[in-house]
Formats: sequence, structure tokens, C-alpha cells
Amino acid sequence: MAPGLPTAMDRPHFIGIGGAGMSGIAKILAQRGAKVAGSDAKESATAEALRALGATVHIGHAAEHLADDATCVVVSSAIRADNPELARAAELGVPVVHRSDALARLMDGLRPIAVAGTHGKTTTTSMLAVSLSELGLTPSYAIGGDLDAPGSNALHGAGEIFVAEADESDRSFHKYAPEVAIVLNVELDHHANYASMDEIYESFETFAGRIVPGGTLVITADHEGARELTRRLAGSVRTVTYGESADADVKILSVTAQGLKSEVVVLLDGVELTFTVSVPGRHYAHNAVAALAAGVALGIPAAELAPALAAYTGVKRRLQLKGEAAGVQVIDSYAHHPTEMTADLEAMRAAADGGGRILVVFQPHLFSRTQELGKEMGQSLTLADASVVLDIYPAREDPIPGVTSELIIEAARAAGADVTPVHDKDEVPETVAGMAKPGDLVLTMGAGDVTDLGPKILHRLAQK
Repeated sequence: MAPGLPTAMDRPHFIGIGGAGMSGIAKILAQRGAKVAGSDAKESATAEALRALGATVHIGHAAEHLADDATCVVVSSAIRADNPELARAAELGVPVVHRSDALARLMDGLRPIAVAGTHGKTTTTSMLAVSLSELGLTPSYAIGGDLDAPGSNALHGAGEIFVAEADESDRSFHKYAPEVAIVLNVELDHHANYASMDEIYESFETFAGRIVPGGTLVITADHEGARELTRRLAGSVRTVTYGESADADVKILSVTAQGLKSEVVVLLDGVELTFTVSVPGRHYAHNAVAALAAGVALGIPAAELAPALAAYTGVKRRLQLKGEAAGVQVIDSYAHHPTEMTADLEAMRAAADGGGRILVVFQPHLFSRTQELGKEMGQSLTLADASVVLDIYPAREDPIPGVTSELIIEAARAAGADVTPVHDKDEVPETVAGMAKPGDLVLTMGAGDVTDLGPKILHRLAQK
């Protein structure tokens, strides 16, 4: 059986409780019997899902939202020092706990699988959560996205396995002590926190060093950054590699597109294994093989886990079909890094039926990321037939002088892409409706509020 509540977390207060990572921890604590409370900037379906579990969720941030009997305040790196609830916690002497520390404590006494990497964490964590549940292992899990409904990003399960997304962006994944760790890829990102690849490597080395004695690192053999990390670790931890490279321990022999699915053939311990991945694209097939290798490292038979992986049918915002109107499918993509953008566009190209065009509505995410990777983002858009590029979604960042979406647009046009800048999001549905033809695929792409445009585009297409 899974353990109960960690000490001093029976009455937690979450600042930013509606966030993907924060809401998952709050949900698990509520399911374990904690009296959960918190606040968020705006109302949401996630807030309602938490209330349905008995949590108290305030909208807006105010000192009076923090109850006098709160045993701790949980924060993420996005919470600013001048938050009034944080100030009130200091006045009351209430301990402040970082989100990663709270999650680490939830994993105590269990068999954790921690999924790390620059891209693919949410998908791979979700694949493991779904497939392990399909096998009746009732895992606990904390994911950075919803599976099929608001609030479905986390679960307190009765089993001994805990699957968690491990975030490298603020080095918080150094807090975990997994039995199995997955590293999907290693690239330079999160430029506000990492100044160089050396800093990235050092951070991932620390993460790998947290694997418990006798545990396993599952890491791709196909990406140079991951191979360099493997070289740096130099046998300090038991390592299982996967991928299409000839020297991979779990070798991917083929990935065959079948519409919005893929058939994957792997060679594992000398035995060929064929299974279906119910989402399109080579990138997602690799994620599934990483999940397979991790499960096997934990002692789950490959012949049982492989078919169970087909039960995963997607997570919100990861190539999620939003609907179809006027013969045009609208799909939502969370891709915001050039590697992710390229992977999703290649997947859509392979899945397009009858030669339909790929149209992208791209919203850059973060000024710092655009400053460093704007050229590469623009080059990724050459894989689309036409793109609409919005202004930068700032999230937690303040503007950087001279950094706008024009950096992406210029790079895209220089590489031969057809790009239309649109500064007012309300104009996007009309713009897309004027571009789209029956058989086309429209991708709303980015980590910001571009996702809200999908239903509006569908509504406008339906009027054609």
C-alpha cells in the first residue's frame, strides 16, 4: 500500500494551485486525506476539479487566503517573492516548501520512476501511467498535463510504483531519488537558468547521481547530448540505452506510420517485439520505447507492458485533435522548442491523408527562449505549408528589448517559409479560415494560450 501523509503536509496551502505541477501534488495530497487549500490567478476547470476533491481554491492572491492553521505553504519557482500569501506565511512562521520537495516527500517509501529530458517528459510519463494502470498495477503519478479530463494529471494509487515528471528547468529534479530514471534527450533550453551546455550536463549528472543504489538510468542512444551525458557518467550508474543507434541496448528496428498511429518493432534481450503506439510520429514512438525500457528495468515483463502501451491515446495539448469542420482538422500542439516543433510537424506530415496541407498557428513562448532559439524556430516552420506567427507569450518573464516574434518571422522567410504575422489573436480564426481548404490540418502550436484558439478556429470554419 502507498504511504499516508508526509509530516506537516496535512493542511497545505498552494500558491498557484491551478498550475500543471502544483495541481497534481495538491490532488494527491487531497486523495491521501489532507485538508488542501490554495489560490490561483484565475478560475479554471482544474480549480473546479480540485474543489470536487474537497480542496478550498481561492481566485486571486491575498494574504487573508492563507489560513492560520496551515502547516506549510507550497510554491513553485514561478512564485515571486512579493506574493502577499508568501509574506503572510513569513509573518505566521509557516514553513515554505518548494513544489519539488513536496513531490519528493510524496514518493517516500515507493518505487519512483522519474522522467527527465528537454522534450517528451509529459508524454512519456503519461504513457507509463496509462500502461501500468492497464496492467492493474495501480501506480501513483504526477504529470505535467491532463490525460483526458481536467485534473487528470495526477493520482494517488494503491500500488508501489510512483511515476513522476522530473523538471530540469529550475534544477528541481535534483530533489528526487528514483529507482529508475529516464533521460529522453539533453539540449540547451531554459536560458534564464542555464548559461551553457556544461551547466546542463552538470545538472543532469546530479540528477543521475540521485538514482538509488541498484537502480537504473534509461537514456536515449540517438541524441548527441544524451550520449555525451552517458560518457560523462562513465559507468557510475547501471545504464540501459534505447534508440535506433546500432549500439542501443533496446534497439528500435522500425517505426511505421499507420495514419495517426505507429507500429514499432524493437529488439530487446535478443527478442523482437512488435507493438502499436496510438499517437503519430517517430518522436512519440521513441517515448514509448523509453517507457518500455523503464518498466522492464522495474521488473515488468516486456511482453506484457508493450501491448499495454497502446492504451495510451494522448494527453491534452500533445497533438490533441480538437475537432473537424469544413473538412479541416484542428490539432493542438504544445511544442515550443525547435526540436519539438520539428518532431510534431514531421509527425503531422506523415499522418496527413490525401496530401493535405499543414497550416500552423505558432505562438512563441518566453522572451529568453525566443532570443536564443528564434532562428531555429523559424527554420522549423519551413516544414509547414504556411504559418501564422503570433506575438511572444511572456509567461513569467518581463520583455527583453529588441526581442519580438519578428526574429522568428525573419528567419522563417529567409529559409523559404510562407509566414503571416498576426498581432491580435482575435483575428486568427478569420485568417486561418481564409487559408484552409478541405483536407488540410491546422496546428495551434505553443505552450501559451494559443490553445484557446482551436475551438474558435473550428467555429469559424463551420461557418464557411
